[in-house]
Amino acid sequence: MKEKSSDIRYVFLSVFLYFYDIVYYCFMAQKILTGIKPTSDQIHIGNYFGAARPLFDLIAKDSQNQGFFMIANMHTLTTIHDGSLMHQQTINFCRLYIALIRQYGLNEEQICIFNQASIPAHAQLSRILSCVTHMGFMERMHAYKDAVAKGKGKEFGVGTFNYPILMAGDIVLYDADIVPVGQDQKQHLEFCRDIAQRFNDHFGETLKLPDPYIDENVAVVPGIDGRKMSKSYNNFLGLLDDEKTLRKKIKQITTASLPVEAVKNPDECNVYLLSKLFTTAEEDVVFRNRYLAGGMGYGEAKEYLTEKVLAFTGEIQTIYHSLSDEEVKAIVHRGTQKALAIATAKIEEINQKVGFVL
Repeated sequence: MKEKSSDIRYVFLSVFLYFYDIVYYCFMAQKILTGIKPTSDQIHIGNYFGAARPLFDLIAKDSQNQGFFMIANMHTLTTIHDGSLMHQQTINFCRLYIALIRQYGLNEEQICIFNQASIPAHAQLSRILSCVTHMGFMERMHAYKDAVAKGKGKEFGVGTFNYPILMAGDIVLYDADIVPVGQDQKQHLEFCRDIAQRFNDHFGETLKLPDPYIDENVAVVPGIDGRKMSKSYNNFLGLLDDEKTLRKKIKQITTASLPVEAVKNPDECNVYLLSKLFTTAEEDVVFRNRYLAGGMGYGEAKEYLTEKVLAFTGEIQTIYHSLSDEEVKAIVHRGTQKALAIATAKIEEINQKVGFVL
């Protein structure tokens, strides 16, 4: 009798755990999506800590979470009009992202890397969402307002103007729960939520409203000139920069004119703010106290940052150069097939709601 009771408890527990896993995966596990434009085959540390690293951290925190990384080459078409250049930069960009995943300690099976342009649903959903979007929404976008303020509104490309709509579709197509973004992309995510809600108001609950994930420590990563780190400003530290280039760039970081013996405020020093990205909590306390104690010059601080950056980029570059084009393409193809299945199912649901299915 005891054995039968024990068997029943074992079966009950097994069934309970089975359904718990299903419920957890479907309703508690989160989909996290991010993407970067392959405008070059380079990713700078602002891109990494603003968009890539948060995705890695969230996947490492809970293996049930689903990670999606989009190669946003449809967005890149606004600036690159050379097919062979686009092709090679996309491959090299994917190679670098795979290297980042492996350097972190994850593998590409844990994060779905996919090619946006290979999935027709992105363009189709962009068209659908544009039909429920008002011009007033679009004209509030910072990039467009800046262009108008500079008297360049007429030169603003249609593809760039429609960028927020395509981006909104990229996100809701995968029912993303969380989107890691920098502070400068927060408006676009708010726009995504607005347009998704507008669609739902017209056609019923269909599109999930994503939440932004902004790490306040890296909300805006400073460049070597003190402005936001950006390829456009050419003020970035690239993950593929060689040692000579990185040393030269770090020496150029703008600092205050204070003598070596002076007490310095670390929170106002870009050298310190950048170093925080690469140090442990214990290392950060020691380095911060060096600023507050006085006696450390900016040259010494820059050398400390240089060694931290070189150690990090060196690991990435070793993995990067070990990956062949064939291996990179195979990994991206597998990820794209997985994303295609998800996107196709979602666009079919959307088409049904809109009334396209006969």
